[in-house]
Amino acid sequence: MKAPILTPLAASLPSTVPFTGPETQERRQGHPFIARLGANESLFGPSPAAIKAMQSAASEAWMYGDPETHALKAALAQHHGCRPQNIVAGEGIDGLLGYLARLLVEPGTPVVTSLGAYPTFNFHVAGYGGTLHRAPYNGDHEDPDALLNLARQTQARMLYLANPDNPMGSHHPGETISDLLANLPEPTLLVLDEAYIDLAPEGTAPEIPADTPNLIRFRTFSKAHGLAGLRVGYAITSAPLATAFDKVRNHFGLGRIAQAGALAALHDQAYLTEIRAKTATARTRLSAIARANGLIPLPSATNFITMDCTRDGNYARRVLAELLTRGIFVRMPGVAPLDRCIRVSLGDEAALAAFQRALPEALKAAG
Repeated sequence: MKAPILTPLAASLPSTVPFTGPETQERRQGHPFIARLGANESLFGPSPAAIKAMQSAASEAWMYGDPETHALKAALAQHHGCRPQNIVAGEGIDGLLGYLARLLVEPGTPVVTSLGAYPTFNFHVAGYGGTLHRAPYNGDHEDPDALLNLARQTQARMLYLANPDNPMGSHHPGETISDLLANLPEPTLLVLDEAYIDLAPEGTAPEIPADTPNLIRFRTFSKAHGLAGLRVGYAITSAPLATAFDKVRNHFGLGRIAQAGALAALHDQAYLTEIRAKTATARTRLSAIARANGLIPLPSATNFITMDCTRDGNYARRVLAELLTRGIFVRMPGVAPLDRCIRVSLGDEAALAAFQRALPEALKAAG
């Protein structure tokens, strides 16, 4: 055999990944970024209790993590008022989305999402041969009505919606999500990505029982809890679907250090309250920087601000490039008309000050 024999589906896929990492860009530039504000990580860091738990667990790293993630699932179930049988823990929301696609998608399976929404879901669906149907945004929001109509037209197996949304930072109230769920066609599962829910206004999360059969909700420790490097996410769903993940998941995907850190972070709700306060302060600060430079900061329910550059995507891409050359890592939506914006993660004072210095220069250079 001269080369690996790929399946026809695998051979047809592009050799790309949804995101170019900041490390890749740093290697290309030959120097590190001054401010890392593009990946929606928490520059405020994890809970001291989580750090202590991970340090303690490091001496046990010679052992595999509990393949059933028993302690973490039990704590998550208590936190959410459901049963451990309703919880699936895995390698971040991205990893869990991959398992879900493996369970539900085969060549030709119709799946609905928003045009310009978080691309990793699309990546997994395409990887199993699904057919993606995309509804445009309505202004700066994903459009539940358009998504629902598309699901009805296609009899979609899954409808993906992030609330709050990435890349725009917008959100819908919980009642809107409940209405969407109540009107789904019979074969459709609502895939509700709630990665940013811990930072959203009260009432954003719908009050829906965990055993609802046509819903799966995804949460993460990567955002508000500041543990993006651990890759710990979880799903809340009906027991039959949660159990089905055991058919395909990597049972040793969450190591001991990751499980210990996530468990300690979950228990430290006081620290999460501090992070919410810091997030609100940083939103105000970053929005003021945008306005002072003639950009329009969009309302945010997340740990980033999407800034309307008030022109077209070509101009926004020039602004992005000029920021990168000045050591400021940010990202932007990739689909018009959303691509008129840049997306800037919240940060500590040093990072925001660096962005404040670089932005006027980047705007001037962008023309």
